Amino acid sequence: FDMDGVLIDSEPFWRKAEIEVFATVGLQLTENDCMKTTGFRFDETIKYWYNLHPWQGKSIHQIEQEVLDKMEYYMLHEAPLMPAVESAIHAIRSSHVKVAVASSSALRLIKATAHRLGGAHLFHALVSAQFEDYGKPHPAVFLTAAKQLGVVPEKCLVIEDSLNGVIAAKAAKMTCAAIPTELDFTNPKFAIADYKFHHMAAMQSWLQ
Repeated sequence: FDMDGVLIDSEPFWRKAEIEVFATVGLQLTENDCMKTTGFRFDETIKYWYNLHPWQGKSIHQIEQEVLDKMEYYMLHEAPLMPAVESAIHAIRSSHVKVAVASSSALRLIKATAHRLGGAHLFHALVSAQFEDYGKPHPAVFLTAAKQLGVVPEKCLVIEDSLNGVIAAKAAKMTCAAIPTELDFTNPKFAIADYKFHHMAAMQSWLQ
């Protein structure tokens, strides 16, 4: 599983946190601006905006930590879990399939989401792209997840919501089921996914 937008409805909170923190260095982002970096590893998001609009007063690391602090709180207390995700995880686990989270987000946010879902024990691996040289659309985080699971990439199913994530999954030679947002559902670029669903419940029915 990808995490943001797949396990937990965190994307609106990412935008909220980014708008609040970047405003402290004079960068006035809009919701649409934030959507441009959906699926990016967050340090890459910061560098993207710094290259376009260099700021003074706070370091890139300080901005990153302020946003992550806000996101950890939001994920533990405010961001809702995606509909049907808990039943989907339990159904997959009951089929004796190994389950991992492979996300561009920081490991502490992955752990926060696992806690919301009932605990890290539900997953055989929690993998963050923060430890990779490159984030999505590079396939590194998915290849690391497959390695930790002891499964060859060709036997893995990735569940993604972002185009960058789908590209990463296919670059890793994995099967990919996309659950795009309604705004993105008709985007022809998602044709590279092997399967496409409107929501997790539809995907779960397909798996069964």
